[in-house]
Amino acid sequence: MAGEALLKKLEELVPELRGRMQANASMAKLTWFRVGGPADVLYQPADEDDLAYFLKRIPSDIPVLVVGVGSNLLVRDGGVEGVVIRLSARGFGRVEKISDTQLRAGTAVLDKRLASAALEAGLGGFAFYHGIPGGVGGALRMNAGANGTETTNRLVELVAIDRKGERHVLTHADMGYTYRHSAASDDLIFTSAVFEGVPQDKVKIQKEMDEVQHHRETVQPVKEKTGGSTFKNPDGHSAWKCVDEAGLRGFKVGDAQMSELHCNFMINTGAATAFDLETLGETVRKRVYKGSGILLNWEIKRIGRFESGREVVVFQD
Repeated sequence: MAGEALLKKLEELVPELRGRMQANASMAKLTWFRVGGPADVLYQPADEDDLAYFLKRIPSDIPVLVVGVGSNLLVRDGGVEGVVIRLSARGFGRVEKISDTQLRAGTAVLDKRLASAALEAGLGGFAFYHGIPGGVGGALRMNAGANGTETTNRLVELVAIDRKGERHVLTHADMGYTYRHSAASDDLIFTSAVFEGVPQDKVKIQKEMDEVQHHRETVQPVKEKTGGSTFKNPDGHSAWKCVDEAGLRGFKVGDAQMSELHCNFMINTGAATAFDLETLGETVRKRVYKGSGILLNWEIKRIGRFESGREVVVFQD
């Protein structure tokens, strides 16, 4: 099998690797949708040095893709070619206070954990992370935000390893943040970041976090197999309203459904495939555009290969 052959080749190239590699690794187990084919090879680095060593020694023609905690990710049924890198909590999951107003967090840290660490440190400005179902790495990449605050409002700088294994320190300005987007090169793997908050009373911070949690549990399908917000908000519009006004609340393709509770959330109600979920999303995009002229853009990242004969056609306006 392709995965086993690739693993053997990699083992010869990186004999001193301390991290873990696995051939034909299930991606469905790593994503919140619980769908998708296997990665040819899944690599979990021991730490930043191990990651740099790996990237320096593998040929540039071997595809490499990094994933986070799998919350905002749809892996297609044909699996992922090459190497999928997943940063482990052991090597990249630490949060520490480094000054009166700053925290350093590894990119495998859950957003919710970052909010809790800020509470422990008495730093305000992080409560919005309490309601984001993802990790720091993804938040940095897509400028994650909620409740009127975004990652761009908190970031000072971050560390990244490039495809050649070189280490870089990027400033906030280097990230070129816009709504749900950063200008950072796709080949950069973020490993840690420094965030800045403001000293604040812990009781007040806890109240803000409780309000975020209550709102999330009230209006979002948090107990379902979902990937969070499916589409970005178009300029001047709310994505969920666009879906709702098109009559697509609760709309289904197989076991894939636009949530009845929050219709900008796709959910896997049972045995949905990635094909079902992506077909659902593209159908919603098409119907919303045909009815309103508004083009919805995916917020969920879709990766990997389609199964033969089950390719999803991307809607183009």
